[in-house]
Amino acid sequence: MQGIVRALRSCQGILKAAALEHSHGRGIARIEKLSSSCKWRSPAPKGLENITVEDVLMNKSEETGPWLWCHTDDTVIDAVKNMAKNNIGSLVVLKLGEQQSIAGIITERDYLRKIVAQDRSPIYTRVREIMTNENKLITVTSDTNILQAMQLMTENQIRHVPVIDGKLVGMISIKDVVRAVVEQQSGELKQLNQYIRGDYY
Repeated sequence: MQGIVRALRSCQGILKAAALEHSHGRGIARIEKLSSSCKWRSPAPKGLENITVEDVLMNKSEETGPWLWCHTDDTVIDAVKNMAKNNIGSLVVLKLGEQQSIAGIITERDYLRKIVAQDRSPIYTRVREIMTNENKLITVTSDTNILQAMQLMTENQIRHVPVIDGKLVGMISIKDVVRAVVEQQSGELKQLNQYIRGDYY
């Protein structure tokens, strides 16, 4: 999409320059100057290749806090209530007595498959018994490209990924990633429509 926009802008500059040359008898140097000027006035928007996980976290306007995690010794019912209360689908699991030391992750899927499907009691089952352990945990950093994050989540068939920069800084979901992609592409489409209507000069 960005390539199309840039190409159209470039062509617009050349066409304008050609019209001026024809009407005023000016040379090629004038054409090049006008063409480059047109490109300079229409800077390329930030493309998907430049959008990072940090951008997504900033748009969510959420800070890390107790609502984002639980501990290995917590009961599953408490963890699920925390997810329901905060309308989230997963919690990072922290080790007891270790500040921000990650033990794994617990998700709605873990609850359904390992509690509901097996007819176990969430009241007496501890989070550590059903969580995905840290050695299998998929994470990203805040500078991970959004397309890389999407690929990682798709390939591993997961919907939630903790963001770790030495410590836990947030959580992103596939919903967050898809929303960022759609919004960015919608912005490019809007700019292209504005260009076609003549809003860009």
